[in-house]
Amino acid sequence: MRQLSVEGAWVHEPKVFPDSRGSFHEWFKAPDFVESTGHALNLAQANCSVSSRGTLRGIHFADVPPGQAKYVKCVRGAVLDVIVDIRVGSPTFRKWDAVRLDDVDHHAVYLAEGLGHAFVALTDDATVVYLCSEGYAPEREHGINPLDPELGIEWPEGITPLLSDKDAAAPTLAEAEAQGLLPSYEACRAYYAELAARG
Repeated sequence: MRQLSVEGAWVHEPKVFPDSRGSFHEWFKAPDFVESTGHALNLAQANCSVSSRGTLRGIHFADVPPGQAKYVKCVRGAVLDVIVDIRVGSPTFRKWDAVRLDDVDHHAVYLAEGLGHAFVALTDDATVVYLCSEGYAPEREHGINPLDPELGIEWPEGITPLLSDKDAAAPTLAEAEAQGLLPSYEACRAYYAELAARG
C-alpha cells in the first residue's frame, strides 16, 4: 500500500493477472494492510452503491471515536475518489487527495477514521463497494459540501455534479468547524493509538 499526501490515507495498487477468461487480482491483503496502517481492519459493515455518471456523493464523515474508516473499491465503471483531511489541528488540515478507482487497474483506497470521503461517478452504473470499520449510525454522521470553494477540490471538467439534497445542503468546511462538527486531530491520533494497541 502506498501512502497518499493526506496523512491516514493509502492506496492499494494490486497486480492484475489477465487471461483469455478475464482477470484475477487480490484487492485486500491483511498483512499488507497491517504493515501500512499499524492495525487490523475491523470489518463491521460492507456497502455497495451504484451511481449514474456525474453522481457526487460526499463529503461524509463520522464522529471520532469511533468514526468510520473505509476501504473503498470500484468494481464496475470508474469514479474519482477524494479524501479530505478535516481533522482540526492536523498538519494536513484542509488538504485533499484524489485517486481514480476503476474496473481496469483495480486500485482501492483506505481512509482512517476522521477523514472526509467523497467520489464522483465518471461512468454510468459506477459500482463502488466499501468495507467499513463501524456500522452506519445516523446520529454520528455528518457532511461537508463537496463544492465548497475553500476546499477547491478539482472535480472533473465536463461533468455536471448530481448531489443529493442532503449533500447539497451540507455546510462548508468553515461552517462545520464553527459548529463544532469536525473531529480533532488529537482525538483521532489517540484513537489510532488505541487501534494499534489492539493489534
